[in-house]
Amino acid sequence: MLFYGLSEQRIRRVMKSPDRLEEGVAEQTSAVMQKSKQRKNPEEIWVMFMPKKKADRFQSKAGKVLMISAWRYPGISKPGNAIPIPQDILEELDINLNMIHNGESESLKAKRAQKR
Repeated sequence: MLFYGLSEQRIRRVMKSPDRLEEGVAEQTSAVMQKSKQRKNPEEIWVMFMPKKKADRFQSKAGKVLMISAWRYPGISKPGNAIPIPQDILEELDINLNMIHNGESESLKAKRAQKR
């Protein structure tokens, strides 16, 4: 969040009143987007999240969510297309989701095996 200059309150505002809601890149995730108000330099702020309850697909007022990633996209993306995620974020997302689902990612296991 610091890299993209996003505060916790800004992330909450994007999740509370998004301009668009899309399916997330990873399994069981969703992504919301809010456009910036600047006309000269248009950009979008994206937040990817996963509901804590498996039955809930999208965020509800009572439901809690696990925020996975947040980033700024320079420009305007087309609705329905793949979510524009920087490559470094995709790599981190893969590692983190594996840790969530398996308790530990395969790459971390490999790194630990190499150190021994």
